[in-house]
Parts: sequence; structure tokens; C-alpha cells
Amino acid sequence: MDVESLVRAMPKVELHVHIEGTLEPEAAFAYAGRNGVTLPYGSPSEMRRAYEFTDLQSFLDVYYAASSVLLTRRDFYDLTWDYVERAAAENVRHVEVFFDPQTHLARGVALSSVVRGIACALSEAHGRWGISSALIMCFLRHLPEEDAMKTLRQADGYLHLIDGVGLDSSEIGNPPAKFQRVFAEAREKGLRVVAHAGEEGPASNVADSLDLLGAERIDHGPRSMDDPALVERLARDRVCLTVCPLSNVRLRVFDRIEDHPLKAMLDAGLAVTVNSDDPAYFGGYITENFLASVRGLGLTAEDVRTLALNAIEGCWLDEAGKAKLRAELDEVFASS
Repeated sequence: MDVESLVRAMPKVELHVHIEGTLEPEAAFAYAGRNGVTLPYGSPSEMRRAYEFTDLQSFLDVYYAASSVLLTRRDFYDLTWDYVERAAAENVRHVEVFFDPQTHLARGVALSSVVRGIACALSEAHGRWGISSALIMCFLRHLPEEDAMKTLRQADGYLHLIDGVGLDSSEIGNPPAKFQRVFAEAREKGLRVVAHAGEEGPASNVADSLDLLGAERIDHGPRSMDDPALVERLARDRVCLTVCPLSNVRLRVFDRIEDHPLKAMLDAGLAVTVNSDDPAYFGGYITENFLASVRGLGLTAEDVRTLALNAIEGCWLDEAGKAKLRAELDEVFASS
């Protein structure tokens, strides 16, 4: 079996996907129609043509506008169901999903609609395809910490459905130090912690996310390679990095997939993984991200296996769940 066939066949774990970022233009128009929302595009194809981003902020402007169509529990259920249906077809066995409650609360959408809609679809996906999952509530770093704290406290009644908290949105000018108090309170509530860092921002944001926020996993993180001491630390401590190659190229973090440091990160002993980020906007779900990396960076079968294993080790499944996935992965590679 060649490397691309292995990519398609192997069990996958996705650790970095924003559920709002799986909103395909056709679905956006369907939700807009049933909710009486007018989008600033004439058709799904016109909307898709707008996905020419120059940086993270240019994407976020479109992302937040498109999210305006998500209003009801049914919308969040349908959105999540569409994603997990696609994930099942790509042999995704476990997924840890981000959602942005502040984006929706600011529009008057009830938090219960958001959380229960997503959680219901994830639960049904487990029953239908055996896909296990975790749900991660992200705070928007361009907003004040007080807004994040208010959101965390509003979520008290839903913490049985939420596994962790994260930090996303505009990294430049919004360092991890801005959110120390809300992350401390989240940890006190028993929530696990991840954070976006080292995408457009400097390597120091990665270290600060670990030291100031208590992050156990870093989302993105390619700028870590700018700091050799940090690379040594990340490798030594086996800190999982949820890298999103196609996203980094579409947002001009790197000009071409051939310029991406994923292979160098892997060779440096970092616990890197491959993920899709906001796949409806960036041209590919998890399989496409793997395939683009194989083609652009010359990844070998052993590289691909290591990336898959890193995701298994970095996820929040218990040891029995991880062992099951490792065995399935070994079976696919043994048969090749």
C-alpha cells in the first residue's frame, strides 16, 4: 500500500477543528433561508470565491459573518452532524471539537442551543459510527478577559458536556498573559486546557501558554521552531502540537506547503499532529491535510504513522481507548 493509500485507510484522531469552520457555503445558505438571514453573497459559489485570505484577520472577518446564520439548536446539531458524517467517511475515530460561544452569545443565541446542539450530534455519532469525542469551549482573545470570564460562568450548567477550554481568534496583540485569571478558574472547575499559540504570534506565546495558562496542548505552534530552547522543551515534555498545514498556507503564515515546517518539527522530535482547523474555508478536511503534507513535504509512511500515533497519545481518551486505536493503526500498517 502506498503512502497516500495508508493515509486514507488509517484510523485518525482530529484534535484541532472549529465546528463553525466546517460550515460549507451550501449549508450556510440553507440555514440563512430557514432563519431569515441575508448573507452578503449571491450564491454559495460567490461565497466560496471570497475565500482568498491575506492573513488571519481577513479570514476571521468572513468567518464571523458566516456564523450569523447559526441561530438554533437545530443549526448547531446539523452543522456538527455534517462534520461527523464526513469524518466517519475519512476514518476519523476520535475528534476533539472547538466551539466559540462568544460569537453566538453576542447575537443573542442561547448557550444551551449551542452546547446541546453540538453535544447531541456528537453523542449520536458515537452511537452510529463509534466516533468518540470531546468538546472544547474557546475564548475569543480579541475580546476582554472579563467577557471570557462571564462566558465561563454562564457555562456552569453545561460543564458535564464540556471537557476543556481553549483560546483562539486574533493572536497578534492578544498574548496569553491577558487570560491568566479565566484559565485559572477553568482549571479550578476541572476543565482541561489548550491554547492557540505560535501561529502568527511569536514562539514566546507558546511558552507563555504553557506557563501562564497551564495549557497541556498547543494549537498550531509552528513558530516554536524560531526558539531552539523551546523546541528542546517541547520535545522533552512531549507537548502535543495540533498543526494545521492547509490553514497555515491559506492564511499566508507560509507561502507554500513546501515551506511548511511540519517535517522539520517531526524530525526535531516534536509531538506534532495533522488537523484541519476550519476546513470549509481552507480547502480540505483532515485527509486532504495529510495528503497535501505527503505531496508537498515528502512525508514517508513512517512519518504518517508517527503523526497518527502522536494524535492518539495527545488526545483525551483513556488508556483503553488509546490502546484500541493504536492496535487498529498497527493493523493497517502491518497489512501494507
